[in-house]
Amino acid sequence: MLRFVARRRSAVAVACATVGALLAAALPCPRVSLAAPRPAVEPQASQAPDMSYPQPRRSDHVDVYHGVSVPDPYEWLENPDDPETRQWIEAENALTESVLSKIPYRDKVKQRLTRLWDYERYGLPLERGGKYFFTWNDGLMNQSVLQVADSVDGEAKTLLDPNTLSKDGTVSLAGWRPSEDGKLLAYGLASAGSDWNTWRIRDVETGEDLPEVLEWIKFSGVAWLPDGSGFYYSRYDAPKPGEEFTGVNYYQKLFFHKVGTDQSADVLLYERPDEKEWGFDAEVSENGEYLIVSIWKGTLRKNQILYRRLDQPDSPFVELLTGFDALYGVVHAEDGKFVVVTDRDAAGKKVVEIDLARPEPANWRTLIEESERPIESVDFVGGRLIVSRLADAKTEVTLYDREGNKLRELDLPGIGTSGGFSGRSDDKQTFYYFTSFTFPTTIFRFDLERDESEVFRAPDVDFDPSAFVTEQIFATSEDGTRVPIFVTRRKDVPLDGQRPTILYGYGGFDISLTPSFSVSNLVWLEGGGVYAVATLRGGGEYGRTWHEGGMLENKQNVFDDFLAAAERLVQSKYASAETLAIRGGSNGGLLVGAAMTQRPELFAAAAPAVGVMDMLRFHKFTIGWGWVNEYGSSDDPEQFRWLHAYSPYHNLREGVRYPATLVTTGDHDDRVVPAHSFKFAAELQRTQAPGGPPVLIRIETSAGHGAGKPISKTIEEAADVLSFLGSRTGWQGPK
Repeated sequence: MLRFVARRRSAVAVACATVGALLAAALPCPRVSLAAPRPAVEPQASQAPDMSYPQPRRSDHVDVYHGVSVPDPYEWLENPDDPETRQWIEAENALTESVLSKIPYRDKVKQRLTRLWDYERYGLPLERGGKYFFTWNDGLMNQSVLQVADSVDGEAKTLLDPNTLSKDGTVSLAGWRPSEDGKLLAYGLASAGSDWNTWRIRDVETGEDLPEVLEWIKFSGVAWLPDGSGFYYSRYDAPKPGEEFTGVNYYQKLFFHKVGTDQSADVLLYERPDEKEWGFDAEVSENGEYLIVSIWKGTLRKNQILYRRLDQPDSPFVELLTGFDALYGVVHAEDGKFVVVTDRDAAGKKVVEIDLARPEPANWRTLIEESERPIESVDFVGGRLIVSRLADAKTEVTLYDREGNKLRELDLPGIGTSGGFSGRSDDKQTFYYFTSFTFPTTIFRFDLERDESEVFRAPDVDFDPSAFVTEQIFATSEDGTRVPIFVTRRKDVPLDGQRPTILYGYGGFDISLTPSFSVSNLVWLEGGGVYAVATLRGGGEYGRTWHEGGMLENKQNVFDDFLAAAERLVQSKYASAETLAIRGGSNGGLLVGAAMTQRPELFAAAAPAVGVMDMLRFHKFTIGWGWVNEYGSSDDPEQFRWLHAYSPYHNLREGVRYPATLVTTGDHDDRVVPAHSFKFAAELQRTQAPGGPPVLIRIETSAGHGAGKPISKTIEEAADVLSFLGSRTGWQGPK
């Protein structure tokens, strides 16, 4: 099962595009030290009515970049386990709780969130060996469970329940893949949202685990051999003690694991000691003839392709596509030919056929031409190429035959997002999902023989979708670029310029921000709020050119687009500067930080989540080096100039009246280390104008970047963020 998805699995991307939309954007408990901590949190004079902020120590630490001295007084907060840091975390959380607890409708928000979240949710089914595997949640389970059934409509049994693996629900199922015969299941677990995964193998029939345990796996799935004797995967060397969640990750290696053996016996298949930043995604072709390896490098949207013949013993790796000159994804492989989707000479991507006997680009055969609507994904199922494209950030799906001849458009329920369509070349059915701002994620079964779709699993959510409307309007950015904005509201909400409004954005890493359903957003909408999503440069909504227009030296375009979207909402009488809040997570947290430091007067409130706030040191932690392709690096004199100009932490000015701010992070986020949020919040509290709006930070303990966060923690955080933003924008809470 090969497939191409534009949002490539390279998890080194900041890429938590749904943090804000889901309000769930989670890591081992901190070490306990018996050393006597230094006083770090003595209260200081109030900087907001009835508030006294903790006063963390300001050191004299200074970094020198290309002759420029840059103070970093909170550098010590980069150690999340230091007793001084822990004391500061406790004091900040206590302050935040004291403020949030006074919001009169906070409990009501939590109750409504809990009620709405209590609905059955299913993942897309995957068939192997006549068995169907899928995830399921009864509504309020902290973690979805993995189920298996003997037929597509058969009675399901629980195969793996992560909720039984921890008392607080912080162990999650990070990945899973059954063997081709459906007899074995390889699965990965993450503890408290860490990117580190531990993989095991389970006997599907008995539900018992085999003895082997595979550790130190990050940014990798598994690829089974057709006979189920073993699989390919990638991992890093074990980190040094104490650096598990902050140490830099380099030198990923590709291994083969034979079922029934210890990890120490795994065979090292490929490594590049001369290329510390390279990572490896392995897939086995459907016919079992080829091991296909995609080589990635950080978040660079270009990769290399190697392959190896599995039907020929001791076959060497063959370099097929090299040089990191474009993005390539192998969709199908048979008879010595690869069907590949690429953006080589096609910013919106095209589909080509490569004959392995004559692999030079001059010999490629184009099956599907590039269009003005960029390709998001391509699947080969049931003898058809299923191509998903984006039209102004909305999904369109087109069916083609193997030779690239167009068959028809797939009818979707409306304006929204669709995906899935995985399967084999001889499958007679496939599954896909559809979702939108007021359309809960629904799974459809597509009968490839009858060429018909039907609802397979539809959620029953306690609300009336007909009461809401979604519009798409457009703003004009600083340089004249057209910026689309989705705006959702209750139909009876008047456009009087005073509506409490949340503007959400991301704008980076070629990630496409498309319509999706969110319980937390629904609660906001029910209470009369407006929810807007801006389609910003840096994303993938309009292809490679759109992405490149918001990266590296062009990053300011992303912030300009977002600010233009905010001004358009005001001009269109949705909101005012007194009722407009901004949200974003991860790279979107950077977006919010930059927007509020550049135009503080434009917003009433801000909620940056797990954001990249220190643009000068991000590459020194975990996988942060992988973002240099997107942002640049302070190690380079010219790039230092760009980064320093917008880095949120470094552009806070003393005495400025900043919007009311609630920063959220996890104390052991090992994707975007929490030091970003810690340092930004500490400096923002110090610089906020006397009597200015509150500046708070909510630090989830035993938590990470967002993935795998328990539903209970998700609901609590959602209630806090919505209540805070509501209290600053005039929102009155749920109806």
